Amino acid sequence: MLNLLAVTEIVRRALEEDLGVGDITSLALFTSADKGYGTILAKQEGIIAGLPVAELTFKLCPPGCTFIPLVPEGTRVQAGQEVARVEGPLLAILGGERVALNFLQRMSGIATLTSLYVEKVKPYKARICDTRKTVPGLRLLDKYAVRIGGGINHRWNLGDAVLLKDNHIKAAGSILKAIRRVREVIPLTTKVEVEVETLEQVAEALEGGADLILLDNMEVAEMREAVKLAQGYALVEASGGITLDRVAEVAATGVDFISVGALTHSVSALDLSLELLQV
Repeated sequence: MLNLLAVTEIVRRALEEDLGVGDITSLALFTSADKGYGTILAKQEGIIAGLPVAELTFKLCPPGCTFIPLVPEGTRVQAGQEVARVEGPLLAILGGERVALNFLQRMSGIATLTSLYVEKVKPYKARICDTRKTVPGLRLLDKYAVRIGGGINHRWNLGDAVLLKDNHIKAAGSILKAIRRVREVIPLTTKVEVEVETLEQVAEALEGGADLILLDNMEVAEMREAVKLAQGYALVEASGGITLDRVAEVAATGVDFISVGALTHSVSALDLSLELLQV
């Protein structure tokens, strides 16, 4: 579920950014009494995500208008299919159009790409998850879109769990030292994940009692060995340059999770447009 209070703040900031002192083009042409309606069309196949955000955008854009979803959130649509209708004052429709589409296109792009990864690993136990490589200020929406696409969320922020990465380990002196130091201060229920690059580091992380092992940019053969070492002791996550072409091969190694930064850091927006039907 989306935190609507947080989403409202995100949408308000986006509208303030785009409207500036006001939509001078539309204000020169229309008054609040001028009304119409339009449709949001899918220009390509994909998974729709972000309908509640688009609805909120049109509602908050002065003087506000009505947004009517025509498909449920998470629906796979085809090119040419109507996604939603917008009706009410033209000032609100035209003023909110770009911001609403920006949210809807990006979130739908994330959901669509995530669904492609999820489909590739269906024969295996591995779950597709995101990373913290999100647009600053939009993490809530980016990670929500991943879930709509069938993925799961990794850490939301640095306070969610312990993840000992290479720089932490270097500064602490070793994997064992890093694990021991964090165990002294974190709550008993907090999980500890350790990023490793070699099988020797896997063994050291297991010796330290890591709950999860993150295999960073490992070759597939090494991943298989790492899974064998960790079996019964820790869950295993694969990460680093995992593309659609190789994600099934990675999943076949037996890892529990596959994190993919590309889901949010370099996603292509789904092509959607708003067309006025009547003024």
